[in-house]
Amino acid sequence: MSLNRNEKAAVVSEVQAQAAKAQTLALAEYRGLTVAQLDALRKTARAQGVYLHVLKNTLARRAVAGTPFEVASESMSGPLIYGFSEDAVAAAKVIADFAKTNDKLVIKAGAYAGKALDANAVKALAAIPTKEVLLAQICGLLQSPVSRFARVLAAVADQKGAGAAPAAEAEAPAADAPAAEAPAA
Repeated sequence: MSLNRNEKAAVVSEVQAQAAKAQTLALAEYRGLTVAQLDALRKTARAQGVYLHVLKNTLARRAVAGTPFEVASESMSGPLIYGFSEDAVAAAKVIADFAKTNDKLVIKAGAYAGKALDANAVKALAAIPTKEVLLAQICGLLQSPVSRFARVLAAVADQKGAGAAPAAEAEAPAADAPAAEAPAA
């Protein structure tokens, strides 16, 4: 499908807009995927907030020129699908998760923080938990000492309470016994 000059300019400006607000770029070769498989991948990407498109490599190179993703320009060859995401791991995660279940999607490269990533680095980036999961783990770590301290205090209170109850019961019959002996005398 051939694009005229205005259509190419529109594609470049759209990709530039996505690249301007993205943190991560992931590239994958999609040769051999069916339309249904690509649609499933796009649907997953949309749900995760990932801009995922098949682009002409020359247009993609123009779009990322002057951005931190320019370092990935050397890897832009062959039939590639481009994934941009504002979340640092979302694009890599979407592509890596889909590649696990479909061997025809091959991770080629990526870029993060102005550094080019190879396929293994993209997979490693995809293995990092999401921001929400990391925040939940930090909250758990912060709560852990407090909850342990509360459990220790509760155990100490139970021990003292359990020791005080038999002592109170022992004192009660002893208090009744002298009262009973006093009238007998």
